[in-house]
Amino acid sequence: MLAPEGHFPVLIVGAGPSGLMMAAQLLRYGVQPLIIDRKKGPTDQSRALAVQARSMEIYRQMGLADRALQEGIQAESVSIQNDEKELVKLSLKNLGKNSTLFPFVHLLEQSKNERLLLGFLTQKCCPVYWDTALEEVIQEENQIKAHLKSTGKNSIVSANWLIGADGAHSAVRQFLQIDFKGDAYANKFMLADVEFEQVFAEHQIVLKLGNASFTGIFPMKGNRFRVIATLPSDLKNRQNIDFEEVEADFAKMLPQNLCIKNCNAFSVYKLHHRMAEKFRYKNSFLIGDAAHIHSPAGGQGMNTGLQDAYNLAWKLAGVINQNYQPQILESYAEERMPVARKLLRTTDRAFNFINSKNLVSRVLKQLILPPFLRFFRKQENLREFGFETISEIGISYRDSKLNLNFSQTKTVKAGDRLPYVKVFDEKKQQETDLHAWCFKPGFTFMALGKLGGHDLFALARWISLNYPQLNFFYLPFSARNKAVFDCFEMSENQRKAIIVRPDMYIGYLNDAVHVELIADYLEKIAGFAGTTKKQGKRSIG
Repeated sequence: MLAPEGHFPVLIVGAGPSGLMMAAQLLRYGVQPLIIDRKKGPTDQSRALAVQARSMEIYRQMGLADRALQEGIQAESVSIQNDEKELVKLSLKNLGKNSTLFPFVHLLEQSKNERLLLGFLTQKCCPVYWDTALEEVIQEENQIKAHLKSTGKNSIVSANWLIGADGAHSAVRQFLQIDFKGDAYANKFMLADVEFEQVFAEHQIVLKLGNASFTGIFPMKGNRFRVIATLPSDLKNRQNIDFEEVEADFAKMLPQNLCIKNCNAFSVYKLHHRMAEKFRYKNSFLIGDAAHIHSPAGGQGMNTGLQDAYNLAWKLAGVINQNYQPQILESYAEERMPVARKLLRTTDRAFNFINSKNLVSRVLKQLILPPFLRFFRKQENLREFGFETISEIGISYRDSKLNLNFSQTKTVKAGDRLPYVKVFDEKKQQETDLHAWCFKPGFTFMALGKLGGHDLFALARWISLNYPQLNFFYLPFSARNKAVFDCFEMSENQRKAIIVRPDMYIGYLNDAVHVELIADYLEKIAGFAGTTKKQGKRSIG
């Protein structure tokens, strides 16, 4: 299918998970992008595998979580082994049962994630133009002009905004001349999707920390497994290696008595850890692997790219739709670059430790790590911290300029992800949760604590007159909703005003419902546009 010519609000280059999520989120806000990819079609390889809880929360908001759960598999335990035996086994069940609707590590291949998002785009009548390469980018005053090559035919399109989601070798990043600083890891790795002759633990991850190699085995649906292993050093300079050439070496790295029945896909690759020196240049943005790449330690890569898109899309759509001032776009890099930088640092350390062959590391892995992990699994607070880190629900933007915190609460602050807490809807007499209140696109205002009938009516009228785009929820205290009040450290007689951003992060938190301060936040900090005329009462209670 030939790419169309003309002008578009957004051109997305790259239709992997990050680019598809960017397109899907823009569509939620009524923005129709043009999305292209130089590949012939969607990937048919598993590649990235883990879908963390934070990504599942995004899928739920989009109505995709149920299908993602059906098509994937939950990891229930992780077995850490050496060359001779199992050192320790850790349960992964209900790690974050009090923190999220998805308290587990969900394994769903990249190809299935892409099909999930492609289905969303299809429902919104947004095609992906495959076999379409970006040949040149010209930055003009208020837009970009892109030269495309689609199935041998050249075309030119213009767009107000350009998104580089085209991976580690990003053409967008290269055309923008943005440095991609970092390095490659010393070892090469083998990646295979296999079936075993023996019955193997279907819900168990195996990490084998050998003296001379590393092997990871990850279950996939249908009794298939992803295996990643260190390429033997005598083959590191070889090109175009077939599975048959390394099958014997591969077998030695597997747990004892485990034999491969079928190898459905195999590749050899080198891992890198790099980060773009900036995530934005004028009208262009970088997301996903185009902005940062790192080791697969912790299964963070695809998830971080999905959240890059999730963070940027609502801001960009709001500017395009003239709902927010353009300055809000500065917060994308301010919020996401520290996340990427920290992720690179932590995954780099973990991966180097796992793959190190020196004597000190070997002693640590064999003698120190097992007792530490046995201690770790008994400590509930450490388990929760570990889950919050791996699942990415612990990511916070407390230093963002989009926050305003007037609350004395100690655990929850403006800039934090909205806690997942169950709510009983007294009016509908049914159970829901705070995240479900944020399903509609846009900002969500929550008033917690008892308001008199007159004050509640005045507040609702003030919102409808001045900020009709604001989703409004009111929750008075009740015994069934005590958990919500406990979460925000409230007594039954206190009040709380919470404004949640479209990406389910708290932007505004106040221990009083004060509409003048709410208005200041929406206009001066969140950058709401076109709200110059104010009507109605300015203070409540």
